[in-house]
Amino acid sequence: MLADPRRPFDGESDGRLLDRHFTARDLPLLRVLVEERAAWAGLAEARRGDFVLAVDEIATNAIEHAGGRGHLLLRRIDNELECTISDRGPGFSDAVIPDVLPGLDGAPSGRGLWLTRLVSDRLAVSAGAVGAVVTLAMRLR
Repeated sequence: MLADPRRPFDGESDGRLLDRHFTARDLPLLRVLVEERAAWAGLAEARRGDFVLAVDEIATNAIEHAGGRGHLLLRRIDNELECTISDRGPGFSDAVIPDVLPGLDGAPSGRGLWLTRLVSDRLAVSAGAVGAVVTLAMRLR
């Protein structure tokens, strides 16, 4: 279960801002919590919407393509806000991320990954113990 977004947030000593398992029904609250924690961490308002959108795209991919659930870890590391989303799906590599806007190159999917790469300062895709691990980050101020 996700935390109550109305509760004050003090942060964690290890940089963790949010550490949650999620399903499709959690996505609306997850977006609120990510935006709240991103603001608390100091991500500029101009970039915050892009960050929340990118996180939502990756979380939605975990639900749609990897068994209906995932895990999100949001951390502040030095001068970056980093979000890692893992799932238990079949896995994939960053080779599936299109170079141009999907649809223009004939690819039927991949817009969320393409968009995430476009707006993030750092994006990495790796294999987890089971499934995929997607890490995206944006620099703070």
